[in-house]
Amino acid sequence: CFLFLQKREISNFDYLMYLNTLAGRSYNDYMQYPVFPWVLADYHSETLNLTDPHTFRDLSKPMGAQTVERKHKFIQRFNEVEKNLSAQCHYCTHYSSAIIVASYLVRMEPFTQTFCSLQGGSFDVADRMFHSVKSTWESASRDNMSDVRELTPEFFYLPEFLTNANHFELGCMQDGTVLGDVQLPPWADGDPHKFILLHRQALESDYVSAHLHRWIDLIFGHKQHGSAAVEAVNTYHPYFYGDKMDLNNIKDPLIKSTILGFISNFGQIPKQV
Repeated sequence: CFLFLQKREISNFDYLMYLNTLAGRSYNDYMQYPVFPWVLADYHSETLNLTDPHTFRDLSKPMGAQTVERKHKFIQRFNEVEKNLSAQCHYCTHYSSAIIVASYLVRMEPFTQTFCSLQGGSFDVADRMFHSVKSTWESASRDNMSDVRELTPEFFYLPEFLTNANHFELGCMQDGTVLGDVQLPPWADGDPHKFILLHRQALESDYVSAHLHRWIDLIFGHKQHGSAAVEAVNTYHPYFYGDKMDLNNIKDPLIKSTILGFISNFGQIPKQV
């Protein structure tokens, strides 16, 4: 399949879906939903220049290391945890989980009900809801130390998830903004179909094609865990590595239940392929 990718006989989208399937990810499991990368870093320009490398996210680095300052903070956390003899990791949150998936797709059923169920029966505080592509990128790549989320496949083919066609009352933000459709980057001209078109073009661009393997190494490959992951600033809480934990040998039902609940709520690293 990788040879087909090199020869451009398979799209980047199809290749990523193939890898997700091999790694045990499925549309049928929100806890192991297919994970796709942020590919762009430009959500402010009037036009999208897919020939400029600065338009794109650094695919060789996880979301927690997209800026030098943030990377150093997570390295510091890793080193401090080592001194405290706690679970050593860079990130205590995950890049894909049931709540992340449901929050992205909350404007469509059955994700609306799933999201409310995970939130205790109602929508979240409006300011924490997915309402803007730009602000979500800034949160996950720069501003929020507890946010390292990646994307779902829908960002590259499904404009409907960006509109509040069902007219759900999603709340009002502190600045008075009433939540409705997702706010799109200027280059999308307020059109979800144009956003999906350009976003898919970005995924299939020459730049992403030349660098996508670096992101794959982080999520599905040799930089997923171990010393290579430490060097890449790409380690997560031990509970996220579900296939590396032998739950059958854990005799305490409370501990086992805690681990399973943690994985269920916060995500799971894909199987290494």
